[in-house]
Amino acid sequence: MELTLIQKVAVWALPVLFAITAHEAAHAYAAKRLGDPTAYLLGRVTFNPLKHIDPIGTILLPLIFLMLPGGFLFGWAKPVPVDFGRLNHPKRDMLWVSAAGPAANFIMAIIWGLFFKLAEGMDGSSFQLPLAYMSQAGISINVVLMVLNLIPVPPLDGGRMLMSVLPDHLAAKLALVEPYGLFVLIGLMATGLLNGIMSPFIALAYRLIHFIV
Repeated sequence: MELTLIQKVAVWALPVLFAITAHEAAHAYAAKRLGDPTAYLLGRVTFNPLKHIDPIGTILLPLIFLMLPGGFLFGWAKPVPVDFGRLNHPKRDMLWVSAAGPAANFIMAIIWGLFFKLAEGMDGSSFQLPLAYMSQAGISINVVLMVLNLIPVPPLDGGRMLMSVLPDHLAAKLALVEPYGLFVLIGLMATGLLNGIMSPFIALAYRLIHFIV
């Protein structure tokens, strides 16, 4: 069944908000546990989406993408401020703070997978179809966010994770890419390369979630 724009917004709104909230709150929580309270003091260790919403990246851009054919959803939340110099072991702990966001999205995708299983057993219920659509959206947005953020280009989480494990001289060179990271991402998207890079990992994530759930 083809959904209208209003139906798409209704189906996707909660999954998108929960996905970006879990992602950013996980970064903030990991940073606090590892020595940097910056995000915690700003109230970012919370599941309140209002603390994480970026009007353009979280609302306007995803809404535009929902109206376009193809089904690819793109956007961002307000970045969680992390002072890596205040972490207990800055270079090592950068890995765990960065990995916390994608890990939270993977957990959220599993939770939505469980809701989809619940919907499958609700034969005859008026809630079955809405819950199934919302669960599929929840799995999709969390898997896409996880895979996108694991691309090893700073300032994406994958880029910071790679900087954490590289020798210092190579990490310093990779850090020089950070101001241009968004332009690299837009270029990959415009050329269609981003979809080719992400698709195998998205398929792998779906298979893993199906195995777990």
